[in-house]
Formats: sequence, C-alpha cells, structure tokens
Amino acid sequence: MIAIIDYGMGNLGSVQKALTFLGYESVITDSPSQAMVASGLILPGVGAMAHAMQALRDKGMDKLVFDYVDTGRPFLGICLGMQMLFDSSEEGDGRVKGLALLPGRVLRFSTECGLKIPQIGWNSLVTVSDPALRKNDYVYFVHSYYCAPDRPEDVAATTQYGIEYASAVARDNILATQFHPEKSGEVGLAILNRWARRTR
Repeated sequence: MIAIIDYGMGNLGSVQKALTFLGYESVITDSPSQAMVASGLILPGVGAMAHAMQALRDKGMDKLVFDYVDTGRPFLGICLGMQMLFDSSEEGDGRVKGLALLPGRVLRFSTECGLKIPQIGWNSLVTVSDPALRKNDYVYFVHSYYCAPDRPEDVAATTQYGIEYASAVARDNILATQFHPEKSGEVGLAILNRWARRTR
C-alpha cells in the first residue's frame, strides 16, 4: 500500500488515479501512523510553499516525512513536494523554511530570460541519472520556482527553461520531481510505475 500525504494541498486525486490505473493500491491520508506503515510514501503539492509547510507542520506530517525517509522505504516528492525537501525558498519574504532533507534553496525564475513565468506546459528532461527517468522524456510542468541543490550528486534530471535547472533530485530512497508525472500522459505513468515498483 502506497500512502499519499494529505495536508490540504496537492493534486491528490490525480496521483491516486494514476496509481490505481497502474495496478497499485494507495490511500490518501493525513494520519502519520497510517502513512508510516506504507510500502511507499508520496508528498504531492501545488501552491505556496509557506502555506504548505505550515499545513504539513499543523498535521504533524513534517516529522512523518523525516521518520519515513529514515526507514529506507521509497519516498516520492512531486512539484511543491520536491521544493519542500530543501532548506529554504525565496518565495515571499525569502525566509520560508523547508524540511531541509536536502541542502539547497528554492529560487524564482528570473524575468530577464524573456520567458513566461510560471512555466506551464511540456518540457523535456535534458540529463538524467535516476533509473526511473529517461533522457528526453517530455513531461508536464507548472511552476514559478526551481530547486538549486547544493550537492550536484543530488540532481537526478535537468531541464532547460531560460537556464538549465534541476527538474528532479534523488538521494538514497528519495526521488522528487518538479514536473507532474501524474499529468504527463504515458511517459509520466511509466515514470510513476518505475518508481512504484520499488515499493514491492
């Protein structure tokens, strides 16, 4: 059973539908004890990081993420769920604190690149280093901020949008994607399936 963290923000239904289509049992839960016994854990997310972090803390799910990652079982962050893994974000007043599971910051795309912000739509993975991902996979993004990991070895994929940035990160049992695999058609389902196989 894969648990999808419910903290009041995130594309929960779409993630669960994708897992069901792929043949995996899943549960949407705001119970740390229920999530803790899952074979895999997903932290989805859309919206503002400050609100998301507060909601996560209010439900005690921030501690759950730490405890679960410590078990070594598969963990997947999606979109804002990737950004929350880092130390901080320059969103708002620039003092938004993340979970600090991975060293680095979340930065806003510069308007100087001449591209539309947020990035909404399809883009490709330029480089990849995690087996769940494939070079040149075309996937769906919706975001104004991007992750800047301190450790190059944590970068699992990059994408070009004005700059080349980390569109996925991985370390040990953690995989997180800036894009939405559940909204990325057959390619996204394949990525989700390759990750979910790790839970069996």
